[in-house]
Amino acid sequence: MLNGEVALVTGASRGIGKAIALKLAGLGADIALVYAGNTEKAEETASQIRALGVRAEAFKCDVSDFGAVKTTVDEIKAKLGTVDILVNNAGITKDGLIMNMKEEAFDGVIDINLKGAFNMIRHCSPIFIRKRSGKIVNISSVAGLMGNPGQANYAASKAGLIGLTKSVARELASRGVCCNAIAPGFIQTDMTENIASDNPLMANIPLGRMGLPEEIAELAAFLVQDGANYITGEVIRIDGGLAM
Repeated sequence: MLNGEVALVTGASRGIGKAIALKLAGLGADIALVYAGNTEKAEETASQIRALGVRAEAFKCDVSDFGAVKTTVDEIKAKLGTVDILVNNAGITKDGLIMNMKEEAFDGVIDINLKGAFNMIRHCSPIFIRKRSGKIVNISSVAGLMGNPGQANYAASKAGLIGLTKSVARELASRGVCCNAIAPGFIQTDMTENIASDNPLMANIPLGRMGLPEEIAELAAFLVQDGANYITGEVIRIDGGLAM
């Protein structure tokens, strides 16, 4: 259980982030929901979390902005007291073949998916270090393990998250902080809504279906509880066997 702990979840207004926020709230954690733009969705999620009997506050923040992230983390500390758990889930796609990809499409994805995670870890790690405890979960992707045509920017950002995870795990282990990554495959979210059930990519999934956000949330919940105190620097696939 996570009673009394505070979890900061980025990209928490919908999809995987929302599922993780709801799962951690169900285990007793207070939730700081960080979102990019859709205030209505964020407040709707916050209301659902409060209905579970815990505190929830929504914070609008561009995670790619180093200064904005610092301000947001300070606001979270002021409102909720601390941060015990950080889940870096915020992510975007701007797909295109490498020969046609514009520089801003590459930079934009790297800035949100990879630099955003760095910014959050950078500003939350002093809290963890002072407390000599903390859990960090970075949401990577099987694209970062195996690549994906048309997603050079996305795959690079998610591969970068894996390197970031392992480096942070080594740096913070002596302070009692665990840092791990989850690498989802095709999950039923807004980001994958255009992948039809008859898409040839589906034939490469041994379990024969897309995953659910709630399945990612279950793994994230395990990694932030005491039962995972001896797990750090790991990248755990949850992809129906796609990248095995």
